[in-house]
Amino acid sequence: MIRERLHDHAVLLHRQGKDDPLPAGGEPFPDDQRPRTGIGRDARRVGADVAAILDAHFASPAAAPRALVGAFDEVYVPTADNEHVAAAALRAGRKRVRRTGRWLVRFGVDRREVAVGLALLGTEATTSDKDIELIRTIGLLSAEFGELAAESLRHRGPAGIEALLWLAARTSGWGRVHAVEALCTVAVLPEVRDWLLRHACAGDDLDAVTAGAVATAAHLHAAIIADEVDDALLDHAGALLRAMADGSGQGMTLADYPPARFVLAAYARHLARRKPTWARYATAAVIADRIAHLEPEDLGCTKKERERLVERFEKILRQRRWQATVPRRKAKKAKPAAAARRRTARRRGKAKG
Repeated sequence: MIRERLHDHAVLLHRQGKDDPLPAGGEPFPDDQRPRTGIGRDARRVGADVAAILDAHFASPAAAPRALVGAFDEVYVPTADNEHVAAAALRAGRKRVRRTGRWLVRFGVDRREVAVGLALLGTEATTSDKDIELIRTIGLLSAEFGELAAESLRHRGPAGIEALLWLAARTSGWGRVHAVEALCTVAVLPEVRDWLLRHACAGDDLDAVTAGAVATAAHLHAAIIADEVDDALLDHAGALLRAMADGSGQGMTLADYPPARFVLAAYARHLARRKPTWARYATAAVIADRIAHLEPEDLGCTKKERERLVERFEKILRQRRWQATVPRRKAKKAKPAAAARRRTARRRGKAKG
């Protein structure tokens, strides 16, 4: 039976979905009947079996890449950078490593083979258009290859960064997390900083994982304190602040973000001058509620300063034109922070009584 190549699987799904992220990061894969697990393995030895297979393969000058088909069926293949695999690649000739990696990524029908090929390509820092195209395409299957693809692309100069931005915009879930984290390491580049400030959040729970890193790497504080900001920057700043305010230990919270107080104040200042929308109202309500329950020292301010900051948000939310944006069926769920504090105080009073 002819099995589908994973590269072809990625291309087909991308064409069907156009520029949307692949559903579930490309899952189910054509080889889903062949489970892979690394549970219970000694972390120091992960990848050593793969390296041994590669050493034996590269020791034979006449061995073609296709000789590795099925070679990794009985071993655990890591899907992140691995020192053992990298060492095996360094022990072999660069041209052969690159040729083998390309073949496995392009023609592999098993995730283990493709992951090894991607890892081999990742040991090279060439800016070959052929390599970059292969890496970004297989990276669309982000549930499996997102981390390896992102790490490889960020080392490949301007063309690699462009491909990484392309990939980040077309992935979701943990694949997007890996792409955003990789972009944070090169946020000194203006095009990367601009993208992170306006597009890094995907609108799901995983935004909490990367929001703090994005705000720090992209210098959100410098961008938001400007006299004027565009709508995309303002709304994305709200998404970042909400993710940090709403985070449940997944990443940096507002209490961990040193300029939080100043960024929140600047965000509120810009928000007050903007057109009200339900999305903006909901974001501001969540942020206000969260900071109302933070200890003042968590925001690096006094109790009175924290109260003034909360009041800035509540003043916006109390305005009739802002309250008019709240859908009736959601109105009961969109209480300002003051109401939440009153309910909390009443519950505490009853508990003490």
